[in-house]
Amino acid sequence: MSPLTTTSVHSGDLLDQYRLEALVAKGGMASVFRATDTNTGRVVAVKIPHQWKLCDPYVLDRFRYETEIGKKFDHPGLVKVLSNGDASDRYAVMEWVEGQLLREIMEEQEMLPVERAVRIALAICDALAHIHGHGVVHGDLKPDNVMVAAGATIKLIDFGIARDIRVNVWKRERLGEAVGTPDYVSPEQITGKRTDARSDVYSLGIMLFEMLTGEVPFSGLDPFTAMNLRLLVDPPPACEINPEISPRLNAIVQRALARNRANRYASAREFASDLSEFLAQEFAAQPLESLASV
Repeated sequence: MSPLTTTSVHSGDLLDQYRLEALVAKGGMASVFRATDTNTGRVVAVKIPHQWKLCDPYVLDRFRYETEIGKKFDHPGLVKVLSNGDASDRYAVMEWVEGQLLREIMEEQEMLPVERAVRIALAICDALAHIHGHGVVHGDLKPDNVMVAAGATIKLIDFGIARDIRVNVWKRERLGEAVGTPDYVSPEQITGKRTDARSDVYSLGIMLFEMLTGEVPFSGLDPFTAMNLRLLVDPPPACEINPEISPRLNAIVQRALARNRANRYASAREFASDLSEFLAQEFAAQPLESLASV
């Protein structure tokens, strides 16, 4: 039995060659520590499943799959998972990213300037286009899962409920446990339908709405009521909350938030194309080629 199944880990502990320096995040499935590789001196992030979760094969399957995804992709908008040999079932080692969670930035600023919000959305579109092109849907996009790193690099994190769209949904998801976060979940996730790239587009649309207005659609309601409303009515126009949002940008956000996914942007790349054109026309900004710059 692995030591992690019987013993808690703390800052200062040595896990194989990784010295755990500080606990930086704790979620429902795992904790993340800033750590140092004592063999190389490199600063890394170490993600360790909670010991009380290790008896659940479903949780372990999700953890292994997230690790596989992180090793598979090589993109500047995705946190890279590093090889840790035979220990990959016990913990994951990832590149360390200096920066702030988008959630923290939004809490500090409430509403982001229009140009910055759109550039962040563009950078996320770029990362999404990459994973979608490899058949993977993130499934839980939210400001808590986006790191704005030093040098203005965007990193998507936490692929805990991501899935391969080429694999039957029930092989990776269990009813009631892999439907995303209530404020950002797509209508098809709410109703238990199979997700695809347009589900991530919807969640990113919610995030852009929030960056521009300081609130999510139907804010102030309990999650169950808000999710039901998203199935029945369209969200309010973002420009009614923030007059600085132009009709053109409002239309882009509304299309991303279409309740019927057939009316949504078909891909993150298509969403990015309209956002890029908006930036070029409204701010004389660089178009699609510099998606990762915010």
